[in-house]
Amino acid sequence: MREDGSSTRDRILQACWQLLKQGCGGQTRMTDVAKAAGVSRQAVYLHFANRAELLIAVTHYVDARSDIDARLAASRSASSGLERLDAFIEAWGNYIPVVHPVCRALLDMAPGDEAARLAWDDRMTALRDGCEAAVNALASDSVLSGQHTAIAATDLLWTLLSVRNWEQLVEVCGWAQADYVAEMKRLARLAIVTPS
Repeated sequence: MREDGSSTRDRILQACWQLLKQGCGGQTRMTDVAKAAGVSRQAVYLHFANRAELLIAVTHYVDARSDIDARLAASRSASSGLERLDAFIEAWGNYIPVVHPVCRALLDMAPGDEAARLAWDDRMTALRDGCEAAVNALASDSVLSGQHTAIAATDLLWTLLSVRNWEQLVEVCGWAQADYVAEMKRLARLAIVTPS
């Protein structure tokens, strides 16, 4: 234990997170993380069996450090389906830049790494669950578009809010983050909400 109270595990997670934020992504090796954390490579392997396990742990570490529950509180406590939809899109849309380095690393690893693919699938299942909750709130308020089943509407919202779409619009096309969130709200309403 260091004098600042941080555990070796936390130091490793913080070091990995910093490397990913610096854009190292899929190239970050366990050796790099050990060096950045000031620990031996063996110490890293004592806490994480492999790189994918480390990346999964980093996603949970980032969630905890970024207080994901507080970010989602407005969505979860919304009084209407429309309010829940907007709050969920805002929470997730503004969370993507925070978790993007880990997302990018998992996406880079996934084609040749089963553990990374499973980690990515787990994260995207959680996103889909949030989309489903928003769609169900719309359905409860009878404002879900009659053009889609709840499952199809969830599929559409989940796809609209994908990390790859954020990358395309914000990183490639140069959209401002606020413009991205506003447009996702507008498009989601057009796609799955009954016109008023």
